[in-house]
Amino acid sequence: MATITHAREAVVQTLYALEQGNDKAIEQFDELLKERKIKNKKAEFAKNLLKGVLEHKDEIDKIIKEHLIDWDFDRLDKIDKQILRVGVYELKYTDTPFQIVIDEAVKLAKNFSEDKAKSFINGILDRVAKEVRGIK
Repeated sequence: MATITHAREAVVQTLYALEQGNDKAIEQFDELLKERKIKNKKAEFAKNLLKGVLEHKDEIDKIIKEHLIDWDFDRLDKIDKQILRVGVYELKYTDTPFQIVIDEAVKLAKNFSEDKAKSFINGILDRVAKEVRGIK
């Protein structure tokens, strides 16, 4: 059975495909959800997440850039960038508890990225959460 984590994975993979130049990634998203057996509320969640990230991408990227320390946005690993975009979107535009957003992003990093990416992503999202949600 598919989980919300699987829904987030599908969104990250679709964003990554777009970043890699796959112009058909959006068209293929529904098929990806079907293949992964992501249905009903989880599919709706994934579609809203993808739509939201794409609609707010410029603002999300600006937030990420503001929270990078001694790192250039353009040098970020492409998959890490997508994980951060999803995390920042959820922190800024949803009411998902910040701990869940960060935990899910770290899980995604564990599944798709290098080992060191987990703490990098955790640190950035923690700083973003403090700013956008007023977390102490």
